[in-house]
Amino acid sequence: MSMLEISALPQYIKKRPTYDRKKIVSRIVHLGFGAFHRAHQALFIDRLLNTGNSDWAICEVNIVGGEQLIEDIRKQDHLYTVLEKGAQSKEAFVIGSVKESLLAQSDGIEVILEKMASPLIEIVSLTITEKGYCMLPGGVGLDFNNALIKADLVNPEKPVSAPGVIVEALYRRMQRGLKSFTALSCDNIPENGVVLKKAILDLAKARDFKLAQWIESNTTFPCTMVDRIVPAITSETLIEIEGVLGGIVDPCGIACEPFIQWVIEDNFVTNRPNWDQVGAEFVKNVVPYEEMKLRMLNGSHSFLAYLGYLAGYVHINDCMNDASYKKATHQLMMAQQAPTLHVPSNVNLLEYANKLIERFSNPSLKHQTWQIAMDGTQKLPQRMLDSIRWHIKNDSDFSLLALGVAGWMRYVGGIDDNHQPIDVKDPMSEQLQTIVKASVDGIERVNCLLKLDVIFGADLPNNSQFREQVTTHYLTLMQKGAKQTIQELII
Repeated sequence: MSMLEISALPQYIKKRPTYDRKKIVSRIVHLGFGAFHRAHQALFIDRLLNTGNSDWAICEVNIVGGEQLIEDIRKQDHLYTVLEKGAQSKEAFVIGSVKESLLAQSDGIEVILEKMASPLIEIVSLTITEKGYCMLPGGVGLDFNNALIKADLVNPEKPVSAPGVIVEALYRRMQRGLKSFTALSCDNIPENGVVLKKAILDLAKARDFKLAQWIESNTTFPCTMVDRIVPAITSETLIEIEGVLGGIVDPCGIACEPFIQWVIEDNFVTNRPNWDQVGAEFVKNVVPYEEMKLRMLNGSHSFLAYLGYLAGYVHINDCMNDASYKKATHQLMMAQQAPTLHVPSNVNLLEYANKLIERFSNPSLKHQTWQIAMDGTQKLPQRMLDSIRWHIKNDSDFSLLALGVAGWMRYVGGIDDNHQPIDVKDPMSEQLQTIVKASVDGIERVNCLLKLDVIFGADLPNNSQFREQVTTHYLTLMQKGAKQTIQELII
C-alpha cells in the first residue's frame, strides 16, 4: 500500500491542499503535535491557505515524546488526513498546513530554540495539556518544586519544560533586538492565556528580572476557547481511514466529529492569520465562552465518563443510548450548569445543550469514557466545583454536580460496578492510591478524599451541604451502582 501523497489520492477526495506548499512559510511554531491540534488549529490554517489569502504554515515541535508520529509524518511530506465522522456520513480532509517538524530527542533543543528565535516566527502556540504548564493547582503560580522547572533554572540555555523553552527563546529574541512573538495557548484550561503568562513570567523573574520586564512589555498571551471532540486514535480508525483513501496508509490520520469551534481573544503583538475568514471568531473576552464549554460540555463529559465507566459503558454514545443518562446529562447542563454562566446575548444555552446531546450521541466517534476520565484531579475544579460554589452561594440545587463528584470518588477507588479493576490515569495517582488503600470504603473514603485541598480547597470540605450530598451519593453508588442511582435521581 502506498503512503499518503497528493498525486496518489483518489479523485473523490475533494478536500485537499489547492495551494502551492512550496511557497508556504513557517510563521507558527506549535508545541505539542498531538491529535487535537491536527484536527483543530492545523485544520483552520489549512482552510485559510486554501482560500489563497495566506501563506502561514506551521513548524511542529515535540519536546517530549511523539517520536513515531514525527518520523511517520516526515515520510509523507508532513501531509495527514482528518476524517470527519457524522452520525450518518463521513468525509476525509487531507491537510497540508504543516511545513516542517522538530523533535527534541533527535534534532536537539538548540535547533528548536533557534527556530523559535527566528524573525519569521510570529506565533508560538501550544497544546501540551494542563501538566505541561508546570503550575501549582489552581494556576496560582509556577511550581518551583517541579523537576523540569528546577532543571531549567540550573541550565536555562538547555530547557526541558515548555515554559523553559519559551522563556529561553524570548531571551534570545530580546538579546538580538528582535520583536517578541505572540504566545497562544490552545489548551482546554480556564483562561489559558493568563495561565501561560503566569508560568512564563514566574520563570523569567526567577531567572532575570529584566527579561521578565521585557516579556511583560513585549509579549501577549491571548486566551482561546477550542472545541472539537477528537477521540484517541485506534487501529480500527486507521483501517477506516485507509479504506476511505482507497488503500493509502496514513499512520498520522485522525478521526473527529464534524463540529468545530475556535474563539480567540484578539490580542496579538504580531501579525496574525485571518482565521475568522474560515470560521474562527475573534473577541475581546473569551472567558464567557470558555466557561460555557468547560461547564456544559466538559463538565457533562466528566459526569458521563465516571458514571458511565462505572456502569460498564465504554463510549459516550453508549451512555446516550441509556435514556436515564441522557436525561440526567441534559438536566445537568440546563438546570445546574447554565444558571452559573454569563454568556453573550447572542448565545442560546438551550440550543447549545441540545447540540451537545446530539454530539454526544454520535455513534461514529466511539469516544471512550476511560479517555475522558483521565487527569480528573486537574479537571474537577473548573468543570464541576466552581459551579457547586455558585450554587452554595445562591442556595440552589447542585445534586447532579455532587453526584458527578461522588462518581469521580468511586472511579478513583479502582473498581467498577461489575467488580472489574479500573486503570486510573492521573498526575496524583500515587496519592490517590495511598488514600484508597488506607481508608475503609464508604464515609471514611469520602472524608479522606475531601482532605485533598489542592482539589477541593478549604471551603467545600467545610460546607455541610456539599459534604452531605457527596457522601449520600457515594453511599448510594456503593449500594446500588451508577445506573440505578441515576435512574432514581431523575425520576
